[in-house]
Order: sequence, then structure tokens, then C-alpha cells
Amino acid sequence: YMSEEIVGRNPRILIVDDNRSIHEDFRRILASTDSGDNAIAAMSAEIFGSASPAQTLEFPALQFEVDSAFQGEEGLATVLRAQSAGRPYAMAFIDMQLPPGWDGLETVARLWRVQPDLQVVICTAFSDYSWHQILRKLAYLDRLLILRKPFANEEVQQMAAALTEKWR
Repeated sequence: YMSEEIVGRNPRILIVDDNRSIHEDFRRILASTDSGDNAIAAMSAEIFGSASPAQTLEFPALQFEVDSAFQGEEGLATVLRAQSAGRPYAMAFIDMQLPPGWDGLETVARLWRVQPDLQVVICTAFSDYSWHQILRKLAYLDRLLILRKPFANEEVQQMAAALTEKWR
């Protein structure tokens, strides 16, 4: 039975990937205060004399709190610390390949043991596992998406917005 209490927005996202440049990419996409779109729209409005989309439509900029872990074990420790501080993550982007420790599937399985409501996106460039293997390993597919690398910024933003809202 789920509580009827409305939970506030949780903008907390964990990135678990062994590649530091991937963490920088996610921070640039999710934690940036200005994507550059508003600046381009403002220049266009100045040149062509029309109101920019940012001026005519009021869309709140979604800001996310992005934390990093570089291995699955570190990701689990980070999730446990966040929970004990009363600040759980709404979602995680997790690389499928995390040498030398747990792979992405093992990491997700262990994270879900301690935080079953965590929304997860597995990021992969390869078909490391078939969908049937993923099904066997992870029973909760309503909390799981797969993102193929290289990924588009818009896909990451959309997944983060949708899954942090779903967590709420």
C-alpha cells in the first residue's frame, strides 16, 4: 500500500561510470544553468525583431543535483550514505561495463536491494546482455531504461526529467 502523502521533487541523480569524461558529460547536460538555447533565442529575437521563445513561454529550467561514483561498489556506498542522510537519489545512470568490479547489472541488482524505488538507466555501447538475460537478473523492469552510447543530450535530459518525476 502506497502512502497518499505527496512527495516533493527529488532532483538527485547518481552517475556510476568508470570513465571520468562521461561524468563531465552528464554534469554538462544535467547540472548546467544555461544550455545556450536562451542566448541563441535572444540573439535571434534581436536580429529578427520577434519575441524569443524563452520570452513568450515560461518553462522552468530543470536543475539536477549530480553525484558521481566510479565503480558499482562505490555506487552502493554512495546510495547508502544518501539514504542515511535522508537524501535518497531519485535515479541513477549506470554504465553496463564497470571493470574490474561489479558490472552494471550486478550494480543495479544490489542498489535495488537497498533502495527499491530507485529509477535506473543502464548506459551501454554494446549488447552486453540480451533482454532476456536482463529480465532474469532484474525483476523490476518498470524502473529500468536502456540508453545506447553515444547518447544525445536531449535523451539524457528527457530521461532525467521523466524518471525524477516518476520517482515522486
